[in-house]
Amino acid sequence: MGHYKSNLRDLEFTLFDVLGRDDVYGTGAFAGTGQDTARAVLAEVERLAVHQLADASVAADRTPPVHDPQARSVTLPDSFKRAYRAWTDGGWHLLDLPASLGGADAPPSLRWAVAELALGANPALYLYQGFTGFARVLDRLGTGEQRRLARLMVDRQWGATMVLTEPEAGSDVGACRTRARQQPDGTWHLEGVKRFITSGEHDLAENIVHFVLARPDGHGPGTKGLSLFLVPKFRIADPATGRLGARNGVHATALEDKMGLKASATCELTFGAEEPAVGMLLGEEHNGIRQMFQIIEQARMIVGTKSAATLSTGYLNAVEYAKERIQGTDLAALGDRSAPKVPITRHPEVRRSLLLQKGYAEGLRALVLYTATLQDRIAAAQAEGRTDEEATARNDLLLPVVKGYSSERACEQLNHALQILGGAGYMKDFPLEQYIRDTKIDTLYEGTTAIQGQDFFFRKIARDQGAALDGLLTEVEKEARQEADGALAAERALLAEAVTQVRAMADALGAYLLRSLEEPAAVHQVGRNTTRLLMATGDLLLGWLLLRQAAVAQKQSHAGGDGRNAAGRAFRLGKIATARFFAQEVLPLITTERALAERHDSILMELPDDAW
Repeated sequence: MGHYKSNLRDLEFTLFDVLGRDDVYGTGAFAGTGQDTARAVLAEVERLAVHQLADASVAADRTPPVHDPQARSVTLPDSFKRAYRAWTDGGWHLLDLPASLGGADAPPSLRWAVAELALGANPALYLYQGFTGFARVLDRLGTGEQRRLARLMVDRQWGATMVLTEPEAGSDVGACRTRARQQPDGTWHLEGVKRFITSGEHDLAENIVHFVLARPDGHGPGTKGLSLFLVPKFRIADPATGRLGARNGVHATALEDKMGLKASATCELTFGAEEPAVGMLLGEEHNGIRQMFQIIEQARMIVGTKSAATLSTGYLNAVEYAKERIQGTDLAALGDRSAPKVPITRHPEVRRSLLLQKGYAEGLRALVLYTATLQDRIAAAQAEGRTDEEATARNDLLLPVVKGYSSERACEQLNHALQILGGAGYMKDFPLEQYIRDTKIDTLYEGTTAIQGQDFFFRKIARDQGAALDGLLTEVEKEARQEADGALAAERALLAEAVTQVRAMADALGAYLLRSLEEPAAVHQVGRNTTRLLMATGDLLLGWLLLRQAAVAQKQSHAGGDGRNAAGRAFRLGKIATARFFAQEVLPLITTERALAERHDSILMELPDDAW
């Protein structure tokens, strides 16, 4: 058995007992996936993740992919390729696809629950199988010919990449310098260099289709002048069968030397340096940023799920170690030399740290799955030929929280898990050091946390004048003010107060933004606080979701159901205690964050550069 410790019990509790997926699965758009089928899928994926995928992740960290500069190829370790084949041979990648592409039409919430198991055990493997998401976007946005290409990608398991970042542009996508020139035959030749391309080159697939942002000749500066192109590693000689033709002019000219997630081949790609890099415009419109954002939104869910999954297994590894590590005496017996040594789980600070880790790990899982239930609603509405506007708006609002907040809290809490192990955790004998290295990239992927904060406020709150945020906060507040017995009444009051603080914080940023119309410098007060608002909102949502879990656990305890054995009772007690502790330890801090957000000073922006 590998390093990975799953938490299937909590996954199922959150999906079915808290989020009510048992009433959704097996009905309407998801008629083919009943609750029993969903549970069987989760159990089988967990078995594969624990017993096969996890070991391959460690092996590839110790013996990472190798780049051949002459052949401009990347070779992965054999053990990793075997694990990848076990995943795809089992057809698990098809869960992400609609029936029209050979998929299972599985509910999004089930897909993300499965993703947690794979991402926790072997995150790089799940990133390589991400071609399914690209195929789905291509099927949605492409021309008739390109939709046939999407099916080829699935049937032949071709890789796919999101090619956006450039050496001198970074997150300033509008500074893109990669050029595209249209040819007489309707194809395009691309020229430029891109960096940090996940799965940019590898030997897991016979072909890789690169989704490349580039600027067509004659198109203006900024993001509006960009288009999205499909550039395959090998040109496709026969679109009907997928038979490959000549090598295309896109090559991996470097393999990035990274601190972590080494199994994932992150490449520099060069287009058109020696021979033409031939591509085709995605769809029939020059609308690259809008198209690329459909890929980015999927990527943000992957990153948030990856963060939550890694924190969960990190916490569970820390708990296991703490229960077995005997050191020191109970503080109550301090000074008694005859007092027995105790497991470090008896030390208050260790318990405080572990209970917070538990709260964040289980809360982040709930946040991902709650967001996924909104995607259930969106998919169900689409199947009926309508649009669920509320679910769409709320999903859009939550994506930067899922990505930005989850990644930051996971990194923070994994460092605390490392503290539980002490010096032992710094050694490769335990998985924590790899978890920390592999998870840090999550704060940078698809936009840094600061960019997620700006997206959250400027694009998701200010653009719709706070309507989506107000709807979400109103739902949280309504639940917080419900009558409750004494066991959770104090925590509900803390939650209600936290809603008030987050709403006031958002209002303060909105007021600064409005003021900036007359005093441009006032926008700096917004810019310095968007990440603060993002993180405070995340803490609020975790407090809410954990209390929802606690309420269900409490109800089950009163009813005497859901496992009357000791394990069932312990699980429910843990749920209630975690929610109460999180509410008491974390939610009051939001009041301070609000005060800081409302504070105005000129120190930050007026400090001259030579004073730093």
